[in-house]
Order: sequence, then structure tokens, then C-alpha cells
Amino acid sequence: MKRITILAGHYGSGKTNIAVNLALKMKRDGFDTVIADLDIVNPYFRTKDSLKELTEAGIKLISSEYANSNVDIPALPQEMYSVVDDKSRYYIVDLGGDDRGAYALGRYADKINEEGNFEMLFVFNMYRPLTPDAESALEVMAEIENAAKVKFTGIVNNSNIGAVTEEESVSRSFAECERLCKLSGLPLKFTSVDKKIYDSIIGDKKDYFPLELQKKIV
Repeated sequence: MKRITILAGHYGSGKTNIAVNLALKMKRDGFDTVIADLDIVNPYFRTKDSLKELTEAGIKLISSEYANSNVDIPALPQEMYSVVDDKSRYYIVDLGGDDRGAYALGRYADKINEEGNFEMLFVFNMYRPLTPDAESALEVMAEIENAAKVKFTGIVNNSNIGAVTEEESVSRSFAECERLCKLSGLPLKFTSVDKKIYDSIIGDKKDYFPLELQKKIV
């Protein structure tokens, strides 16, 4: 594992749910893990929705004090600098959607690039309206990189259609995701699926990452 893992993608790609699940897995694997919500765009799903589960697992969450409120203030806590300053822990960073959200990473980009101990993963969902194919996703990736000043290092295939996703829905995305990997020159790190689908898969599961779906706090 790299010390910093950044998850970025188009709005609704599912990066927040992956960030929470990955943090929980890393903690189970023995890593001293912190999850940092760098999303200042205030989308519907936030890492703070999983605060109870994270706290019970012993995972620290860094997020805006305005998360899960009706106050939309693009402010980040000073504690966010621990992502680049505290090298004794492993950090999962949930980056805001598209280039607007990615600008928040810019203030930490120099230190992240200088240390070089990071992964920045693009979360691809071909069932989202603005990323239906590899070319569209590649455009989004370029916009995020330009805003964040950090380059992607890999792809995560999170192609799903919500509650009606089936194993076939996921398998249909493989060809397009492979095209994205070829066009970008980046490796596929894993394919994430709802744990219910993961449990029903017969055969080799080594490239799948099972997800417990996040519950929205209302």
C-alpha cells in the first residue's frame, strides 16, 4: 500500500463508498488508517455518513465541520494538512467530483508529488451520463489532473446501476474499462461490486473488491 490513496472521479461514480470500504479494509489489515474528506462541493453522499462505522473501527475521519448540514461552505479544516505532514499513518482521500472538487487537492500537491508515496485512482462508472465510454472518461481524468496538479496512477472499475446492478451489468463494463486503461496507459487496480454480487460470483474473485453500501444519514 502507498501511504496516501486518493480516489477521484465524476459525480456519482461511487468514490466515497469505495473510500470508506477501503479504509475499513486497510484497518482490518493492520494499517493505522485515516480517511480525509476533501470534498468541498458538498455532494449527496459524504464520508461523514459512515462516521459511526469508522469510529467503531478505530479510523479517524477528517472532514469539514459543515458536512451533513445544510450549510454549503467550501472550507477545509487545518487538520487536513496532516495528510502530507503526518507520515506515520496511511491516508485515504475522498476527492471532490470533477475538476471543481479537484482544485482542493492543489494546495497539497507539491508535498504529495515530492514524497511520491501515493496512488491516485480514477473511479470509472460507465453507467453515469457523462462517462459512458473510455473517451469521455479520459476527458474527465484530464480535467481532474489539471485541477489537482497530481497525476492518476490507476483505474478502479465501479460501473454499476445502483440497486438493480447484476453480475452481468458489471461484466458488460469490462471491455470499456479495458479501453480506458489502454488509452490512459494506466493499470486496472480492481473492480468493485456490491458484496451481494461478490458473494454470488463463481470462480476467481481476486480482481474484485466487495463493497458494503453506504447508508445515507437523513
